[in-house]
Amino acid sequence: MIIKRIITTLLLATIVLGVSAQDKGRMHAHQQRLAALIERVATAPTDNERYLASEEAVGVLATALAEEESERWQWQLPRYASVLTSPDGQLRLFTWAVVRDNGEFECFGAVQFYNDKEEEFQYLILHDKSEEILNREESLLSADRWFGAVYQEIIQTQMGERPLYTLLGWNGVDNLTERKIIEPVILKGGIPQFGAAAFRRERNLRRIVLEYTNDAMVNLAYEQQTVQEVQRERVKVKGTNRYRTIEKVKEHKERVIIFDEVEPQVPGMEGLFQYYVPSGLELAYAFVDGKWELRSGAQGRLKDKKLNKPFEPIEKTAPSYKF
Repeated sequence: MIIKRIITTLLLATIVLGVSAQDKGRMHAHQQRLAALIERVATAPTDNERYLASEEAVGVLATALAEEESERWQWQLPRYASVLTSPDGQLRLFTWAVVRDNGEFECFGAVQFYNDKEEEFQYLILHDKSEEILNREESLLSADRWFGAVYQEIIQTQMGERPLYTLLGWNGVDNLTERKIIEPVILKGGIPQFGAAAFRRERNLRRIVLEYTNDAMVNLAYEQQTVQEVQRERVKVKGTNRYRTIEKVKEHKERVIIFDEVEPQVPGMEGLFQYYVPSGLELAYAFVDGKWELRSGAQGRLKDKKLNKPFEPIEKTAPSYKF
């Protein structure tokens, strides 16, 4: 009887391992095909070839994400594509861009997520509608109506009872401008919602869009900074019963989203983003009590390295690009 149980256990283990190896084999094949297509998206010589490669890449990715093994798969794709997974493993984003011959960009990708209502991992294809969205900083969006970006970083925090995922992204736009984007995402009803109301004292703000001339270097990063914060205190005037308010500048270190403020080079150019450049002021969003809080009195300072981190996934002068 004991020998029979051992044999049965070994047989079951062999079957399980065989299925697991089979799953891994399929995922590896999907990954190889997707990697080749992403390479083609970046290097093909014509618009038509680049778009055909991107469309096929979306199809291969959809097939791969339908596999049970996909949520555990450690993706290795060319530097032309970004794959980001949240620390809790509940959200994963795949993004890349097609660069047209005229210099215009269109972003593609997919989002994989755990739907707690259905108790399973699901995925949605992302559809870039950024040029159709008028109130781009105030609009609540979905995978079908997505403000396209190639994402650089995912930050996980907690907003109330649900996780908040804040994405930092980039879009080359066209020959005149570029964008950097702060995009808060929540899973509501089990489905990703792009543009969570996660900014304190900015009720209608759902994302930050920095658009500026493509000749400018604009920083957007999440990192530990030495932050200066102005604090006001009431102190008693010596020898009297009167009080006065004084300001003290205090320094401390914290992880913040730090970015360059952008503004028109000259008055009267408001809304013409090809004339926007960094103002010289660095701003920071710190996460406080479930919301991103703008530290207008804060100034991030880096002593040992340059403020501008490399974040140019796409070359403007050619269809190939690197992350």
